[in-house]
Amino acid sequence: MGNRRRVAERRKTRPAVLGGMIAVVVGGAGFGAYALFGGGAAAEDGTRSTSTAQQAKDVKSGPLTAAEVTDTARRFLTAWQKGEVSEAAAATDDPKAATALLKSYAEDARVEDVTLTPGTASGGKVPFAVKGTVTHEDLSEPLAYDSALTVVRRAGDGEPRVDWKASVVHPELKDGDKLVTGASGTPPVKALDRDGGELTTAKYPSLGSVLDGLREKYGKKAGGEAGVELRIVRGEASKKAELSDKTLVELSEGTPGTVKTTLNPALQAAAEEQVAKKKRASVVVLRPSTGEILAVANSSHGFNTAFQGSLAPGSTMKVITSSLLIEKGLASMDKQHPCPKYFSYGGWKFQNDDKFEIKNGTFKASFARSCNTAFISQAPELENDDLTKQAQEVFGLARNNWQIGVPSFDGAVPVQSAAPMAASLIGQGGVRMNPLNMASVAATVKSGVFRQPYLVSPDVDGRKLATASRTLSADTLAQLRELMAYTASAGTAAEAMAGVGGDSGAKTGSAEVDGQKKPNGWFTAYHGDLAAAGVVQAAGHGGSTAGPIVASLLKSGG
Repeated sequence: MGNRRRVAERRKTRPAVLGGMIAVVVGGAGFGAYALFGGGAAAEDGTRSTSTAQQAKDVKSGPLTAAEVTDTARRFLTAWQKGEVSEAAAATDDPKAATALLKSYAEDARVEDVTLTPGTASGGKVPFAVKGTVTHEDLSEPLAYDSALTVVRRAGDGEPRVDWKASVVHPELKDGDKLVTGASGTPPVKALDRDGGELTTAKYPSLGSVLDGLREKYGKKAGGEAGVELRIVRGEASKKAELSDKTLVELSEGTPGTVKTTLNPALQAAAEEQVAKKKRASVVVLRPSTGEILAVANSSHGFNTAFQGSLAPGSTMKVITSSLLIEKGLASMDKQHPCPKYFSYGGWKFQNDDKFEIKNGTFKASFARSCNTAFISQAPELENDDLTKQAQEVFGLARNNWQIGVPSFDGAVPVQSAAPMAASLIGQGGVRMNPLNMASVAATVKSGVFRQPYLVSPDVDGRKLATASRTLSADTLAQLRELMAYTASAGTAAEAMAGVGGDSGAKTGSAEVDGQKKPNGWFTAYHGDLAAAGVVQAAGHGGSTAGPIVASLLKSGG
């Protein structure tokens, strides 16, 4: 590698190594070098002039002062930078966990020459910059990143302490994860799009977690050879959440194997461009006739919400609920159907957006306008597990058996009763989905059969794709397509779908979230042999937030 340096070539004059770390004096905005390493630090060494009995009486409370925040942060950062792990850990509210991770930072991550530069505190939060050198035998590479800590009052005595989380050490660490430098164990992969072009985060920023997932699953199967690198090794909790190990610094190149994906380069580029226009936006595009994933993008490039998100899908769930009601004879698109302002069930009072009602209207009109009470009113006629079975048996959801080629969440439709069961009919309650799931729902309606989405062909590794146990009747399917087509042309999706034309259908959704001023906006639709779904969190109604993103991708073709 052109930027590889030998340890021996690093500076010859170095301060003493303490606990695997290097003490380097650095000042920072809001602190200053003197405040960081002395001049007032004595009061923080644990010594108190008052007796133990008096301390027990003097439990600190109330908001933290600026001095408490800066002094606590200084104490922690000074000790960490010097390699004094015990002292740093004592400045946190969980010394045991802090000791383990800070010790691992030196011994397992092999980070030396650590420099910590604190920034200006904001409330209890203190940002800081980290610089160091990652070493392994005769290899070394620079390390630089930004992190932050938060000072809180410790339970019991109210003393200010750093609120310990693994993310203090590195922002991408989850509790239970650690940093390790060494032979990676898993060879790198060169991921290709469907046309043979290389997929990189430089070209497609959203694909970081996807590329990590491809490496974890196919690295040892694709014929590559491992290199030496600093990486995040996931703990049990992260593995349960299907988070992949992640490379942070490469000290020596491995030889990558090759993995071909189904991504369409033009659609992927368009998806990246679309989500970049919104905060917290995610989208997925599928091919209904095959299940191939053609594009996946998130405006936030950390967690892959598009594949792994677990969010209430709001009224986009009404596609599944409508198929259930039609099959059970509880609704028919051209028959009159109730849409009152309110409907109470299980002790909860449900209402429509802006408390509208449709008098003497059809189910088609209720679906197109997304009338909540039209669906809630049918709850008394349903069994508690009806919606769960419909989602599993027809749409292939909520069975935890999809194998798309990288980690994904397959949706959740738990069996519920009373009011939560009624809420699940409109995509609230305990129902959880992501854009991959809802794009699959639209694809199932378009093709008439569930085809498990996939990013890597099953032919690559012989894995078995998930299937549904039954399909909708021809009449139910025809009605469902008409409901979505009418919504796209004359309902809540009409503005977004204007200009898409032809063989199209759509459904909007807005999902209320506790503590959030605006709902999550959802949109799922199909056009020709494309199906897509998107969500924009905390942004408002789906027709005006996620709708334009999805519609633009359907228009672009692929």
